[in-house]
Amino acid sequence: MTDPVFSESGAPQPVHGGESITFGENSALRLDCGIELAQFTLAYQTYGELNAEKSNVVLVCHALTGDQYVAGTHPVTGKSGWWNLMVGPGLPLDTNRYFVICVNVLGGCMGSTGPKETDPATGKPWGPSFPFVTVADMVRAQVMVLDHLGIDQLFCVIGGSMGGMQVLEWAVSHPERVFSAVPIAAAARHSAQNIAFHEVGRQAIMADPEWREGNYLLHGTHPHAGLAVARMAAHITYLSEAALRRKFGRKLQDRDTLSFGFDADFQVESYLRHQGSTFVDRFDANSYLYITRAMDYFDLAAEHDGNLASAFRNTPVRYCVISFTSDWLFPTPESREIVHALTAEAANVSFVEVKTDKGHDAFLLDEPEFFKTLVGFLNGAANRRGLKGP
Repeated sequence: MTDPVFSESGAPQPVHGGESITFGENSALRLDCGIELAQFTLAYQTYGELNAEKSNVVLVCHALTGDQYVAGTHPVTGKSGWWNLMVGPGLPLDTNRYFVICVNVLGGCMGSTGPKETDPATGKPWGPSFPFVTVADMVRAQVMVLDHLGIDQLFCVIGGSMGGMQVLEWAVSHPERVFSAVPIAAAARHSAQNIAFHEVGRQAIMADPEWREGNYLLHGTHPHAGLAVARMAAHITYLSEAALRRKFGRKLQDRDTLSFGFDADFQVESYLRHQGSTFVDRFDANSYLYITRAMDYFDLAAEHDGNLASAFRNTPVRYCVISFTSDWLFPTPESREIVHALTAEAANVSFVEVKTDKGHDAFLLDEPEFFKTLVGFLNGAANRRGLKGP
């Protein structure tokens, strides 16, 4: 890797820009639910520069609560992008070498059309009338963005969690357009346990009286309490017991003795409340409902007569599947299932289980073995692709 460029704050600064594309009736998107979305907008961010051959494109697919602001400073939160450790000059997704693009998913709430945006047919927010979307629909929408940009093939498509689901969908549905694929901490289908956790979150939102049957924007309200609880419950699944014990244990929050009440006595309680309260400022409750449902519906094997290996038949894509030892949300056996299916079809696949106690969120954190694995795979793929270094 080359030496990174740093800002005054010490954070690597990729060259980036933001755009959005509005598709009209002549480019309607037929969704898996059977509805045609005739007018919609997709927002995206780019980092680095596209080479003359358009052969250096890396598509980053974001997770459930992520967005297109992968690196740099997030314009809404003022915080660093969610993958600032990964994307930038001299980093694993080196913007001196790669042109990185990330699209806010269809159904999202950061510029792409979703439930909080205006339904052109009514002039009011879509709300609960927004059509259901699937991971495959999200990928079809991303294809439209790349077509609009004149990009025929991706050097790599990469993402973790729900982003990993999109990676798999991309590689299976559009193998001719994907040179390499890196699904991280993901699965070929959502487990019963994960569906259950999502249902708890959805019920928390819908039980909030301010949800108003999904029409809260028309009433000038927002189900902040329910969405915060949903975020708190989900955030627990992103961590590991070891990480929680190491970070918080049973330490008290700003007190020496128990309060014998329901304030945040323990640091872990305060942490979760903070996660919930800050989340509601940037995320739409209905988007949370729709996107979690899209994850629940994802089942790559079901799309291929129940045979996961059939999804990868004759694939030309080079895969690198990565999991983490302490991830109990998307545990390693689910990644191994993908690897076994690829191996059954004699696909080009590498697999690494990274040893860490940081849980599912390890793919967002500083994990040297993870970075080393990814850089090694990308360099090898770039050499085979004939992609020049920075």
